[in-house]
Amino acid sequence: MHPRPGDRGGTERPPLAVAAEGLRPVIGSWPATGMAASDTLDVRFDEVPAEPVGPVDGYVRRPGFHHGGAGVAACWYGGARGVAETLLAAAAERDVGPHALAHLGAVDVALRTARAALEESADEIDADPHDLKNAGRPRSLRLKALVETMATDVMGRVGRALGAGPLAHDAAHGRRVADLTVYLRQHHAERDLAALGALVAEQGAGW
Repeated sequence: MHPRPGDRGGTERPPLAVAAEGLRPVIGSWPATGMAASDTLDVRFDEVPAEPVGPVDGYVRRPGFHHGGAGVAACWYGGARGVAETLLAAAAERDVGPHALAHLGAVDVALRTARAALEESADEIDADPHDLKNAGRPRSLRLKALVETMATDVMGRVGRALGAGPLAHDAAHGRRVADLTVYLRQHHAERDLAALGALVAEQGAGW
């Protein structure tokens, strides 16, 4: 069972196998506006037998576990690109003015930078799928920090360039912004940056 958006998770418990027929979803426990279609309800456990299937920290210590962070970052990138397409379409259809064009230029730089980082990470993962070099964790932390910052910047720039109009009148754009806002909060922000800093202090930067 994977953590849902907003669940900071924890490594103090071992992974457990439970019988699905003993679980009951809690109706109404996912009233979110963003990512509403994911319908990620809470699940209630009432005297459900559980069998440990690994040690404490076993879930996060699986070979290649941290490669999954690149997949999350790729989803954030896709969400940001979807938001940015509203600005791109507006600039292609009418004169949006120099300030909006400047925002579009900055968005282009941000998205291309993130895409290059994602492609480089994909090549590194393909070359070491079992993470024998133990590069997965710092790579995941760097990539998620980069893409989260980029996606946040893109949303802000598109909003500043186009104002409230698309949010008020374009339902698809409004959903993309709401969905991405919720999904980005899976990033652990300063906690992950502190973890990366500790790794860099211990292992060196290699800049």
